[in-house]
Amino acid sequence: MVGHQRRNNTMRVGGSQVIPRPNNFRTIDHNPFTNLDTRALQSLDAVSAAVKAFKPDQILRQPLENARPSAVLVGLFETSRGVEAILTRRSQEMTNHRGEISFPGGRLDAGETAVDAALRETHEEIGLLPSDARVVGELNGMATVVSNSHIVPVVARYASEPNFRAVNSEVDRVFSVPLLELTQKDTYSQEHWVFSDREFQINFFYLDDETIWGATARILFQVMMLAVKHK
Repeated sequence: MVGHQRRNNTMRVGGSQVIPRPNNFRTIDHNPFTNLDTRALQSLDAVSAAVKAFKPDQILRQPLENARPSAVLVGLFETSRGVEAILTRRSQEMTNHRGEISFPGGRLDAGETAVDAALRETHEEIGLLPSDARVVGELNGMATVVSNSHIVPVVARYASEPNFRAVNSEVDRVFSVPLLELTQKDTYSQEHWVFSDREFQINFFYLDDETIWGATARILFQVMMLAVKHK
């Protein structure tokens, strides 16, 4: 089924994104956060410490042949709602991943590191100065099939809530979401997708007006799990 419909009607409304589900898929009735202590998601220091302690898999840092090296910035800050992550909605005019929720980021220019690219793209897309971000670590690299990219997520923290805004035509909307909110029973969902040559599990976060899935949801899930399991 291709569309934004889902099987579990207890979830929040979500957005209008078109989800390219295969014909063979099922919803997994399990929320991994239910029995975990999620208080760490209220503290930017706690989340930052967990990311800093994480050692990325060096094998996953290497792009597959012909994949385009890319980086995204997982920008975090703390408010009365806990740790919040900065997200964007990609323009409908984009060639790939149009209308999807993503982190600011893009391809590496010649001679750039993942950190350089993530900070530059964040400035170009949502106006945040590289000097305002404090990089705390990197996560496991991951491949995207549609855009043939190899993404390195760079995690950075901001001392206060940044004044972000959509700066160029690649971004339709910029917003933030509390990580703690993403653990809720009516927000987090997981599906098992089966194709003829592979099968895997997909994370979803249903908000009142947006649906976070794909690489963005996978990155958020990794950050959250690192934080709640960090000792």
